[in-house]
Amino acid sequence: MNKGRKKRWLEDSTVLKTEVDQFLHNAQKWGQEMQLLRSIALDCMLTEEFKWRQPCYTFQNKNILIISGFKEYCALNFFKGSLLPDEQGLMVTPGQNSQSGRQIRFTNADEILRKKDILKSYIFEAIEIEKAGKRVSFKKASTYTVPAELQEMLDKNKTLRTAFNALTPGRQKGYYLFIAAAKQTSTRKARIEKNLERILSGKGLNDCVCGLSKKYPSCDGSHKFLA
Repeated sequence: MNKGRKKRWLEDSTVLKTEVDQFLHNAQKWGQEMQLLRSIALDCMLTEEFKWRQPCYTFQNKNILIISGFKEYCALNFFKGSLLPDEQGLMVTPGQNSQSGRQIRFTNADEILRKKDILKSYIFEAIEIEKAGKRVSFKKASTYTVPAELQEMLDKNKTLRTAFNALTPGRQKGYYLFIAAAKQTSTRKARIEKNLERILSGKGLNDCVCGLSKKYPSCDGSHKFLA
C-alpha cells in the first residue's frame, strides 16, 4: 500500500469508528452543517448516541436533542423545546400537532457558526430543564376529535371498537392524527383499512410488527431489511 492510499485508509478508519461517524460520512447533504452541530452538542458535555438512525444527544440518559437532515434544511431538534424560553425567536414547531418538540433550522454552515454561542445557551437551558424534571403537559387523547370515518367503522365493528378502546391514549391519538391528516375521505378510509390488523393486535401506528426492532415495542426500521 503506497503512502497516499495508506493515509486515505487511516482517515477513513477514523471517520467510520462510530455509528454517528458513519452517518455523517455517508450524508449526501448537510454533512458539514451536521458535523458543526455535532461539535456544538459535544462541547456542551452531552453524551452522543445513535437513535432513530440519527445522532442523538443525552444528559444522564435523558434525550435532549437530535440532529436531522431534511430536503430543505438541517435542524437541531429539542425533545422538550416547547419548554425553552426561545428569547431569540429561533424555534420552529415541526408539525401542526407537535406539542413538545421544537426545531432550530439551518441552510448553511456560516449561519451555524454565527449562532454557535446562542445554540449553546439553548442547549444548556434544555439541560437545566431536564435537571429540574420538568415535563410537557400533553393534550389528552379524549380532547381530539375522532375522524368520522374511524368512528363509523368503530360503531359498526364491535371487535374493532373493543381493540381500539384498549389501546393506550397515546396510540389512539396517533391514529386520530394520522387518519385526520388525509384530505380525502377515500384516503382516510384507506388508512384505517391498512391499519386494522395493527389495531386488532394492540399495536400503535409506530409499534414494531416484525419483532426485530432493537427498540421494541417501538419500530426502529428493522423490517426494511427483511428479504
